[in-house]
Amino acid sequence: MKKQMKYITRIITLLLFYGAMNISSAFAITGVNPSGVNVSHSSPSTVFLTFQGLSAGQKAVEAFWCGAVTTTGVSATDPCVAGTVFGRLPLRNTIGRASGTAGNNNFTDIMSIPASVTRRAYQDAQQGKDSRFFYVRHFSNPTAYAVVTCRMAGGGARVPFSLVDVQMKFMSDSPVVIIPKGSEPPEVVAKVRYTGTGRLTGRWEVVSPGDEEPSDFDLLPEASLPIEKRALQKRYTVLERFDLFLPPTGEVTVPGPDVNKIPHQADGYYKLLFRVEATVDKESNSNAVTATVASGGAAGFPMPMLRYYVGNYAPNGLNGKSAELLLPNKDIEAATNVQFTWVALDTAVFEKLDVTEDGEVILSAVIKGGVGYYQSPPWLTEHRGKELKWRISSLGSDGSVEAVSGWQFFKIK
Repeated sequence: MKKQMKYITRIITLLLFYGAMNISSAFAITGVNPSGVNVSHSSPSTVFLTFQGLSAGQKAVEAFWCGAVTTTGVSATDPCVAGTVFGRLPLRNTIGRASGTAGNNNFTDIMSIPASVTRRAYQDAQQGKDSRFFYVRHFSNPTAYAVVTCRMAGGGARVPFSLVDVQMKFMSDSPVVIIPKGSEPPEVVAKVRYTGTGRLTGRWEVVSPGDEEPSDFDLLPEASLPIEKRALQKRYTVLERFDLFLPPTGEVTVPGPDVNKIPHQADGYYKLLFRVEATVDKESNSNAVTATVASGGAAGFPMPMLRYYVGNYAPNGLNGKSAELLLPNKDIEAATNVQFTWVALDTAVFEKLDVTEDGEVILSAVIKGGVGYYQSPPWLTEHRGKELKWRISSLGSDGSVEAVSGWQFFKIK
Protein backbone atom coordinates (compact mmCIF):
# COMPACT_ATOMS: atom_id res chain seq x y z
CA MET A 1 0.00 0.00 0.00
CA LYS A 2 2.82 2.42 0.86
CA LYS A 3 4.56 1.56 -2.41
CA GLN A 4 1.38 2.28 -4.37
CA MET A 5 0.94 5.62 -2.62
CA LYS A 6 4.54 6.49 -3.46
CA TYR A 7 3.93 5.76 -7.16
CA ILE A 8 0.70 7.77 -7.13
CA THR A 9 2.46 10.73 -5.48
CA ARG A 10 5.23 10.58 -8.06
CA ILE A 11 2.75 10.49 -10.94
CA ILE A 12 0.82 13.47 -9.55
CA THR A 13 4.07 15.41 -9.13
CA LEU A 14 5.08 14.69 -12.73
CA LEU A 15 1.65 15.68 -14.01
CA LEU A 16 1.77 18.95 -12.10
CA PHE A 17 5.31 19.64 -13.38
CA TYR A 18 4.50 18.99 -17.03
CA GLY A 19 1.17 20.76 -16.66
CA ALA A 20 2.97 23.84 -15.38
CA MET A 21 5.40 23.61 -18.31
CA ASN A 22 2.49 23.44 -20.76
CA ILE A 23 0.75 26.39 -19.12
CA SER A 24 3.98 28.38 -19.31
CA SER A 25 4.53 27.52 -22.98
CA ALA A 26 0.89 28.32 -23.72
CA PHE A 27 1.60 32.03 -23.64
CA ALA A 28 5.28 31.86 -24.67
CA ILE A 29 6.53 35.23 -23.35
CA THR A 30 9.24 34.65 -20.77
CA GLY A 31 9.37 38.12 -19.26
CA VAL A 32 9.63 41.88 -19.67
CA ASN A 33 12.54 44.15 -18.80
CA PRO A 34 12.39 46.39 -16.93
CA SER A 35 9.43 44.84 -15.11
CA GLY A 36 9.04 47.85 -12.83
CA VAL A 37 9.83 51.54 -13.40
CA ASN A 38 9.52 54.90 -11.67
CA VAL A 39 7.38 57.38 -13.60
CA SER A 40 6.60 61.05 -13.19
CA HIS A 41 3.44 61.79 -11.21
CA SER A 42 2.87 65.17 -12.86
CA SER A 43 3.73 64.81 -16.56
CA PRO A 44 3.83 62.27 -19.41
CA SER A 45 6.56 59.61 -19.19
CA THR A 46 8.22 57.43 -21.82
CA VAL A 47 9.97 54.12 -21.09
CA PHE A 48 11.75 51.63 -23.38
CA LEU A 49 10.60 48.04 -22.67
CA THR A 50 11.71 44.66 -24.01
CA PHE A 51 9.20 41.78 -23.96
CA GLN A 52 11.32 38.66 -24.14
CA GLY A 53 10.90 35.22 -25.67
CA LEU A 54 7.88 35.62 -27.93
CA SER A 55 6.86 32.59 -29.95
CA ALA A 56 6.96 32.66 -33.76
CA GLY A 57 4.01 34.65 -35.06
CA GLN A 58 3.07 36.14 -31.70
CA LYS A 59 1.99 39.77 -32.09
CA ALA A 60 1.19 42.75 -29.86
CA VAL A 61 -2.50 43.63 -29.95
CA GLU A 62 -3.14 46.46 -27.49
CA ALA A 63 -1.83 48.08 -24.34
CA PHE A 64 -3.57 49.71 -21.39
CA TRP A 65 -3.06 50.90 -17.83
CA CYS A 66 -5.05 49.83 -14.81
CA GLY A 67 -5.01 50.60 -11.11
CA ALA A 68 -5.01 46.99 -9.88
CA VAL A 69 -4.11 43.57 -11.25
CA THR A 70 -4.83 40.04 -10.06
CA THR A 71 -1.28 38.92 -10.88
CA THR A 72 2.02 40.38 -12.03
CA GLY A 73 4.46 38.91 -14.54
CA VAL A 74 2.99 37.05 -17.51
CA SER A 75 -0.40 35.35 -17.62
CA ALA A 76 -2.73 33.78 -20.17
CA THR A 77 -5.75 35.81 -19.01
CA ASP A 78 -6.36 39.53 -18.58
CA PRO A 79 -4.99 40.40 -15.12
CA CYS A 80 -6.58 43.87 -14.97
CA VAL A 81 -9.22 44.18 -12.25
CA ALA A 82 -12.57 45.20 -13.72
CA GLY A 83 -13.38 48.88 -13.31
CA THR A 84 -9.77 50.00 -12.80
CA VAL A 85 -8.74 50.78 -16.40
CA PHE A 86 -7.07 54.21 -16.53
CA GLY A 87 -6.56 54.46 -20.29
CA ARG A 88 -5.13 52.85 -23.41
CA LEU A 89 -1.94 53.50 -25.37
CA PRO A 90 -2.87 56.00 -28.12
CA LEU A 91 -2.41 54.80 -31.68
CA ARG A 92 -0.13 57.76 -32.46
CA ASN A 93 2.28 56.53 -29.75
CA THR A 94 2.13 52.85 -30.72
CA ILE A 95 5.57 52.41 -32.24
CA GLY A 96 6.59 49.01 -30.85
CA ARG A 97 8.54 46.68 -33.15
CA ALA A 98 9.64 43.06 -33.35
CA SER A 99 13.26 42.71 -32.30
CA GLY A 100 15.99 40.11 -31.93
CA THR A 101 17.54 37.41 -34.05
CA ALA A 102 16.62 33.82 -34.85
CA GLY A 103 15.90 31.93 -31.64
CA ASN A 104 15.66 35.18 -29.68
CA ASN A 105 12.30 36.74 -30.50
CA ASN A 106 11.63 39.95 -28.58
CA PHE A 107 9.24 42.85 -28.88
CA THR A 108 10.55 46.37 -28.25
CA ASP A 109 7.85 48.61 -26.83
CA ILE A 110 7.81 52.34 -26.09
CA MET A 111 5.49 52.89 -23.12
CA SER A 112 4.24 56.48 -23.52
CA ILE A 113 2.15 57.28 -20.47
CA PRO A 114 -0.27 60.20 -21.12
CA ALA A 115 -0.67 62.83 -18.41
CA SER A 116 -4.34 61.78 -18.09
CA VAL A 117 -3.27 58.33 -16.85
CA THR A 118 -0.79 59.62 -14.27
CA ARG A 119 -3.37 62.16 -13.11
CA ARG A 120 -5.91 59.36 -12.55
CA ALA A 121 -3.33 57.32 -10.62
CA TYR A 122 -2.38 60.38 -8.55
CA GLN A 123 -6.03 61.02 -7.67
CA ASP A 124 -6.40 57.43 -6.49
CA ALA A 125 -3.26 57.76 -4.38
CA GLN A 126 -4.68 60.93 -2.78
CA GLN A 127 -7.69 58.88 -1.71
CA GLY A 128 -5.43 56.40 0.09
CA LYS A 129 -5.28 53.73 -2.61
CA ASP A 130 -2.10 52.04 -3.82
CA SER A 131 0.11 54.63 -5.55
CA ARG A 132 1.29 52.02 -8.06
CA PHE A 133 -0.48 51.38 -11.34
CA PHE A 134 0.17 48.84 -14.08
CA TYR A 135 0.92 48.74 -17.80
CA VAL A 136 -0.56 45.64 -19.43
CA ARG A 137 0.53 44.50 -22.90
CA HIS A 138 -1.80 42.09 -24.67
CA PHE A 139 -0.35 39.64 -27.22
CA SER A 140 -2.10 37.16 -29.49
CA ASN A 141 -1.24 33.82 -31.12
CA PRO A 142 -0.91 32.57 -28.42
CA THR A 143 -2.73 34.92 -26.03
CA ALA A 144 -0.58 36.45 -23.32
CA TYR A 145 -0.71 39.44 -20.98
CA ALA A 146 2.52 40.93 -19.63
CA VAL A 147 2.47 43.38 -16.71
CA VAL A 148 4.87 46.24 -15.93
CA THR A 149 4.61 47.95 -12.54
CA CYS A 150 4.64 51.77 -12.65
CA ARG A 151 5.69 53.45 -9.41
CA MET A 152 4.84 57.14 -9.14
CA ALA A 153 7.71 59.47 -8.31
CA GLY A 154 8.70 63.05 -9.00
CA GLY A 155 9.88 64.02 -12.47
CA GLY A 156 13.49 64.12 -11.27
CA ALA A 157 16.55 61.94 -11.23
CA ARG A 158 14.88 58.64 -10.32
CA VAL A 159 12.68 58.38 -13.39
CA PRO A 160 13.83 57.34 -16.90
CA PHE A 161 15.38 60.06 -19.05
CA SER A 162 12.87 60.53 -21.86
CA LEU A 163 11.57 63.27 -24.16
CA VAL A 164 7.93 64.27 -23.81
CA ASP A 165 7.78 67.29 -26.16
CA VAL A 166 10.11 68.90 -28.73
CA GLN A 167 9.44 72.14 -30.60
CA MET A 168 11.82 73.74 -33.11
CA LYS A 169 11.67 77.30 -34.37
CA PHE A 170 13.56 80.00 -36.18
CA MET A 171 14.00 83.19 -34.16
CA SER A 172 11.86 84.95 -36.72
CA ASP A 173 8.34 86.41 -36.81
CA SER A 174 7.49 84.68 -40.07
CA PRO A 175 5.75 81.27 -39.83
CA VAL A 176 7.53 80.09 -42.99
CA VAL A 177 11.05 81.44 -43.33
CA ILE A 178 12.30 82.61 -46.71
CA ILE A 179 16.03 83.29 -46.76
CA PRO A 180 17.18 85.47 -49.66
CA LYS A 181 20.04 83.69 -51.39
CA GLY A 182 23.34 84.57 -49.75
CA SER A 183 21.87 86.33 -46.72
CA GLU A 184 22.34 85.10 -43.16
CA PRO A 185 19.59 82.79 -41.80
CA PRO A 186 17.94 83.57 -38.44
CA GLU A 187 19.01 81.61 -35.37
CA VAL A 188 17.40 78.27 -34.56
CA VAL A 189 16.43 76.75 -31.20
CA ALA A 190 14.80 73.53 -30.02
CA LYS A 191 12.67 73.66 -26.89
CA VAL A 192 12.65 70.28 -25.16
CA ARG A 193 10.53 69.00 -22.28
CA TYR A 194 11.80 65.84 -20.62
CA THR A 195 11.66 63.59 -17.58
CA GLY A 196 14.58 62.39 -15.49
CA THR A 197 18.15 63.52 -15.98
CA GLY A 198 20.91 62.53 -18.38
CA ARG A 199 22.90 63.50 -21.45
CA LEU A 200 21.02 64.83 -24.45
CA THR A 201 23.29 63.85 -27.33
CA GLY A 202 22.71 64.20 -31.04
CA ARG A 203 23.24 66.25 -34.15
CA TRP A 204 21.64 68.86 -36.36
CA GLU A 205 21.20 67.59 -39.92
CA VAL A 206 19.79 69.20 -43.06
CA VAL A 207 17.72 67.66 -45.86
CA SER A 208 18.68 69.46 -49.06
CA PRO A 209 16.62 69.75 -52.26
CA GLY A 210 16.78 66.42 -54.10
CA ASP A 211 17.49 64.33 -50.98
CA GLU A 212 15.18 61.43 -50.22
CA GLU A 213 12.52 62.51 -47.75
CA PRO A 214 12.85 61.25 -44.16
CA SER A 215 10.09 58.97 -42.88
CA ASP A 216 8.67 58.82 -39.35
CA PHE A 217 11.02 55.88 -38.74
CA ASP A 218 14.01 58.08 -39.63
CA LEU A 219 12.86 60.88 -37.33
CA LEU A 220 12.40 58.76 -34.21
CA PRO A 221 15.06 59.16 -31.50
CA GLU A 222 17.60 56.35 -31.70
CA ALA A 223 16.57 55.13 -28.25
CA SER A 224 13.01 54.47 -29.47
CA LEU A 225 14.19 51.70 -31.83
CA PRO A 226 15.38 48.12 -31.32
CA ILE A 227 19.17 48.03 -31.18
CA GLU A 228 19.54 46.16 -34.49
CA LYS A 229 17.39 48.73 -36.37
CA ARG A 230 19.16 51.87 -35.17
CA ALA A 231 21.75 51.83 -37.95
CA LEU A 232 19.00 51.67 -40.61
CA GLN A 233 17.80 55.26 -40.22
CA LYS A 234 18.61 57.56 -43.16
CA ARG A 235 21.47 59.98 -42.57
CA TYR A 236 21.75 63.48 -43.98
CA THR A 237 24.35 66.27 -43.99
CA VAL A 238 25.53 66.95 -40.44
CA LEU A 239 25.71 70.64 -39.58
CA GLU A 240 26.71 70.42 -35.94
CA ARG A 241 26.61 68.10 -32.93
CA PHE A 242 25.21 68.77 -29.47
CA ASP A 243 25.95 67.10 -26.13
CA LEU A 244 24.29 68.58 -23.05
CA PHE A 245 23.88 67.35 -19.50
CA LEU A 246 20.28 67.95 -18.46
CA PRO A 247 19.56 68.39 -14.74
CA PRO A 248 16.16 67.18 -13.45
CA THR A 249 14.38 70.46 -14.20
CA GLY A 250 12.18 69.16 -17.02
CA GLU A 251 12.86 71.84 -19.66
CA VAL A 252 15.79 73.01 -21.77
CA THR A 253 16.36 75.22 -24.81
CA VAL A 254 18.93 73.69 -27.15
CA PRO A 255 20.72 76.25 -29.35
CA GLY A 256 20.75 75.42 -33.03
CA PRO A 257 23.78 75.13 -35.30
CA ASP A 258 25.94 78.10 -36.26
CA VAL A 259 23.81 80.09 -38.72
CA ASN A 260 26.73 80.19 -41.16
CA LYS A 261 26.55 76.39 -41.40
CA ILE A 262 22.87 76.41 -42.39
CA PRO A 263 22.72 76.09 -46.22
CA HIS A 264 21.56 79.37 -47.76
CA GLN A 265 23.48 79.73 -51.04
CA ALA A 266 21.40 77.59 -53.44
CA ASP A 267 17.68 78.02 -54.15
CA GLY A 268 15.34 75.38 -52.85
CA TYR A 269 13.31 73.94 -50.02
CA TYR A 270 15.31 72.68 -47.00
CA LYS A 271 14.49 70.87 -43.77
CA LEU A 272 16.45 71.01 -40.52
CA LEU A 273 16.41 67.83 -38.44
CA PHE A 274 16.93 67.38 -34.70
CA ARG A 275 18.48 63.89 -34.43
CA VAL A 276 18.68 62.46 -30.91
CA GLU A 277 21.07 59.60 -30.10
CA ALA A 278 20.64 56.96 -27.40
CA THR A 279 22.54 57.39 -24.13
CA VAL A 280 23.11 55.16 -21.14
CA ASP A 281 20.44 55.65 -18.45
CA LYS A 282 20.41 53.26 -15.51
CA GLU A 283 16.75 54.05 -14.77
CA SER A 284 15.53 52.73 -18.11
CA ASN A 285 18.22 50.56 -19.75
CA SER A 286 16.57 47.37 -20.93
CA ASN A 287 17.83 43.77 -20.99
CA ALA A 288 17.28 42.30 -24.46
CA VAL A 289 18.73 38.90 -23.37
CA THR A 290 21.75 39.13 -25.68
CA ALA A 291 22.66 42.69 -24.62
CA THR A 292 21.67 45.59 -22.42
CA VAL A 293 20.11 48.28 -24.59
CA ALA A 294 20.91 51.94 -23.86
CA SER A 295 17.59 53.76 -23.97
CA GLY A 296 18.14 57.25 -22.53
CA GLY A 297 16.42 59.87 -24.67
CA ALA A 298 13.51 57.74 -25.92
CA ALA A 299 10.28 59.35 -27.12
CA GLY A 300 6.95 58.05 -28.30
CA PHE A 301 6.86 60.33 -31.34
CA PRO A 302 9.10 61.39 -34.28
CA MET A 303 11.18 64.53 -33.90
CA PRO A 304 9.79 67.59 -35.76
CA MET A 305 11.34 69.14 -38.87
CA LEU A 306 11.99 72.84 -39.43
CA ARG A 307 11.33 73.99 -43.00
CA TYR A 308 12.78 76.99 -44.80
CA TYR A 309 13.12 78.21 -48.37
CA VAL A 310 16.15 79.82 -49.98
CA GLY A 311 15.43 82.17 -52.86
CA ASN A 312 14.58 85.71 -53.91
CA TYR A 313 10.80 85.99 -54.19
CA ALA A 314 8.76 88.86 -55.52
CA PRO A 315 5.37 89.05 -53.81
CA ASN A 316 2.42 87.64 -55.74
CA GLY A 317 -0.92 89.39 -55.96
CA LEU A 318 -2.12 92.87 -55.24
CA ASN A 319 0.40 95.64 -54.54
CA GLY A 320 2.71 93.31 -52.67
CA LYS A 321 0.13 92.90 -49.86
CA SER A 322 -0.87 89.27 -50.39
CA ALA A 323 0.57 85.99 -49.21
CA GLU A 324 3.67 84.69 -51.00
CA LEU A 325 3.07 81.22 -52.41
CA LEU A 326 5.84 78.67 -51.99
CA LEU A 327 4.99 75.05 -52.82
CA PRO A 328 3.71 73.31 -54.88
CA ASN A 329 4.90 75.23 -57.94
CA LYS A 330 5.48 72.50 -60.52
CA ASP A 331 4.93 68.78 -61.13
CA ILE A 332 4.98 66.98 -57.79
CA GLU A 333 4.77 63.43 -56.53
CA ALA A 334 2.19 62.86 -53.78
CA ALA A 335 1.32 59.44 -52.41
CA THR A 336 -1.62 60.43 -50.19
CA ASN A 337 -1.62 64.20 -49.52
CA VAL A 338 -0.49 67.44 -51.11
CA GLN A 339 1.29 69.92 -48.84
CA PHE A 340 0.70 73.62 -49.51
CA THR A 341 3.04 76.23 -47.98
CA TRP A 342 3.08 79.99 -48.22
CA VAL A 343 4.31 83.07 -46.37
CA ALA A 344 1.28 84.55 -44.68
CA LEU A 345 0.42 88.18 -44.02
CA ASP A 346 0.82 89.21 -40.40
CA THR A 347 -2.48 91.08 -40.58
CA ALA A 348 -4.56 88.12 -41.81
CA VAL A 349 -7.01 86.71 -39.24
CA PHE A 350 -7.88 83.81 -41.55
CA GLU A 351 -6.55 82.58 -44.87
CA LYS A 352 -8.53 80.80 -47.54
CA LEU A 353 -6.95 78.23 -49.84
CA ASP A 354 -8.60 77.55 -53.20
CA VAL A 355 -7.58 74.79 -55.62
CA THR A 356 -9.16 74.74 -59.08
CA GLU A 357 -9.26 72.50 -62.13
CA ASP A 358 -10.45 73.95 -65.44
CA GLY A 359 -11.74 77.01 -63.61
CA GLU A 360 -13.85 74.98 -61.16
CA VAL A 361 -13.02 75.02 -57.45
CA ILE A 362 -12.36 71.45 -56.31
CA LEU A 363 -10.95 72.25 -52.86
CA SER A 364 -11.52 75.18 -50.53
CA ALA A 365 -10.24 75.44 -46.96
CA VAL A 366 -10.06 78.19 -44.34
CA ILE A 367 -6.91 78.22 -42.16
CA LYS A 368 -6.06 80.30 -39.11
CA GLY A 369 -3.96 83.33 -40.05
CA GLY A 370 -0.20 83.01 -39.70
CA VAL A 371 -0.05 79.24 -40.11
CA GLY A 372 1.15 79.22 -43.71
CA TYR A 373 0.67 75.48 -44.11
CA TYR A 374 -2.10 73.11 -45.20
CA GLN A 375 -2.17 69.38 -45.93
CA SER A 376 -4.87 68.34 -48.36
CA PRO A 377 -7.29 65.44 -47.84
CA PRO A 378 -6.25 62.23 -49.63
CA TRP A 379 -8.91 62.51 -52.35
CA LEU A 380 -7.07 65.43 -54.00
CA THR A 381 -4.56 62.90 -55.38
CA GLU A 382 -7.40 61.48 -57.51
CA HIS A 383 -6.78 64.49 -59.80
CA ARG A 384 -3.40 63.15 -60.95
CA GLY A 385 -2.23 64.35 -64.34
CA LYS A 386 -4.58 67.36 -64.36
CA GLU A 387 -3.52 71.00 -64.64
CA LEU A 388 -4.31 72.44 -61.20
CA LYS A 389 -3.77 75.86 -59.72
CA TRP A 390 -4.03 77.34 -56.23
CA ARG A 391 -4.09 80.66 -54.46
CA ILE A 392 -4.42 82.17 -50.98
CA SER A 393 -6.91 84.86 -49.94
CA SER A 394 -6.22 86.83 -46.75
CA LEU A 395 -9.39 87.40 -44.72
CA GLY A 396 -10.23 89.90 -41.99
CA SER A 397 -12.07 89.17 -38.74
CA ASP A 398 -15.43 89.67 -40.47
CA GLY A 399 -14.52 87.28 -43.29
CA SER A 400 -13.93 90.03 -45.83
CA VAL A 401 -11.19 89.48 -48.41
CA GLU A 402 -8.30 91.88 -47.75
CA ALA A 403 -5.81 90.53 -50.31
CA VAL A 404 -5.55 87.77 -52.88
CA SER A 405 -2.40 86.13 -54.20
CA GLY A 406 -1.79 85.26 -57.80
CA TRP A 407 -2.53 81.75 -59.07
CA GLN A 408 0.24 79.12 -58.98
CA PHE A 409 0.09 76.08 -61.24
CA PHE A 410 1.01 72.49 -60.34
CA LYS A 411 0.34 68.94 -61.42
CA ILE A 412 0.21 65.74 -59.34
CA LYS A 413 2.21 62.99 -61.06
